[in-house]
Amino acid sequence: MDNSVSTRVKLSILAVGLLSFTGILIETSMNVTFPTLVKMLNVSLGTVQWLTTGYLLLTTIVMSTTAYLLKKFNPLKLFIFATACCFIGSLVCLMAPDFPVLLGGRLLQAVSTGLSTPLMFNLIFEEIPTSKLGLYTGLAGIVISLAPALGPTYGGVVNGLWSWREIFVGVLPLIILLFIIGIFTIRGQARGTKGISFDYLSVAGLAIIFSTILFTFDQAGRYGWDSKKFLLWVLGSLVIFIIFTWYNRQSSRQLIDFSILRVPVLRLRLFGYFSLQFINIGLSFVLPIFAQTVLKLDSAQAGLMLLPGSLLGAAVGPIAGYMYDRRGAWIPLLISGLLITVGSGLFWIKSESLTMVGIIWIYILVRIGFSMGFGVSLSDGSVQVKGAKKSDQNSLYSMMQQYAGSLGTNVLSVVISAVAITSGTNNEVLNTIAGAKIDFAILTVLSLLVLLSIIYVYFRYERQKD
Repeated sequence: MDNSVSTRVKLSILAVGLLSFTGILIETSMNVTFPTLVKMLNVSLGTVQWLTTGYLLLTTIVMSTTAYLLKKFNPLKLFIFATACCFIGSLVCLMAPDFPVLLGGRLLQAVSTGLSTPLMFNLIFEEIPTSKLGLYTGLAGIVISLAPALGPTYGGVVNGLWSWREIFVGVLPLIILLFIIGIFTIRGQARGTKGISFDYLSVAGLAIIFSTILFTFDQAGRYGWDSKKFLLWVLGSLVIFIIFTWYNRQSSRQLIDFSILRVPVLRLRLFGYFSLQFINIGLSFVLPIFAQTVLKLDSAQAGLMLLPGSLLGAAVGPIAGYMYDRRGAWIPLLISGLLITVGSGLFWIKSESLTMVGIIWIYILVRIGFSMGFGVSLSDGSVQVKGAKKSDQNSLYSMMQQYAGSLGTNVLSVVISAVAITSGTNNEVLNTIAGAKIDFAILTVLSLLVLLSIIYVYFRYERQKD
């Protein structure tokens, strides 16, 4: 059996992967500019965070359609459309005179990332031999995991030396280069949609559910956790979720075949995959704000603070994939669960006495833990299904990974806002420390649950195979 991978396939994955990388890089590079944008665009932090939350929400919704789109359209057509959205969106953001136009440009970029990320993994699952699947998903994991961590560094340095607009100038030549590479290397034919009709109601339902959950937490940030508005939104979210679940079971059309969630290992790997990205994006949002507000660092310093962990974490991704290919999921996932739990716990315990050096070292722990588990969770989830259901698994994982980032940013920012409302003090530093402490506690609990799910899968399912 020939397990080699041609240069053309490698370049095609590289082109799509770096397009996804560009979108995610811009997403988190904007986080570190929020204090600047609040002043320049005359909006609140709660409003400006929608540049990230809104972007991730639309990306999630677009990803929910890719199980169908990957069967309907050839990969090259999807790539061309995604590249055009990214390029035009960057130009709109570069020239945006106010917040609504800037948000509009970000939403165009969201469409690009929503298509390119699942397309990247689809190329891997279709063209990479099983014996090298872990390695290539590990490399692809670098795209998703490194970009959010490098974003604050890139955004902080550019914003410090020039302005936030130059963030978009820097990516335009790269987008053009990737378009040229992709045109000559991306191949493949769509599987076809014979007997499959696009489920518009499911798209609308998912959009409503995801938006409602975000707006529910937004009410807590505006009025407090014990407010009637927050509780009413919680009730409304539950009702909408129940209605969507009922519709999905009754409908003969399916946007995504959710029946794959009946596979226990796939379901638990999805939980780990979702949680790791929640922690990853959440920290890339909270730590720069903490550094600038509490430690009084400038945007460049706040961004550079995350760079060592980002680079070390990126180096670990392929190693974890190689370990998975040779020995299975248990060892890399166990290391991942332990490191993210210890790292999140240290952020929580040390929250009131964190220094720049302390953040750097703890973040290195978390980033290595993240990279050890992220790609492996996806790889192990993908082998649980066969044939056409792989596109459903790919779409579901991509969608939930992206929504994890949106929810992470939203929830953790809301916690800080809610603390400011209920604390009875206008001291921004004390409120940020108190809010961050709660955020770190949430991440610690989530990390512990991920670790427990890893241990459960091993002793309940994997150990029996050995």
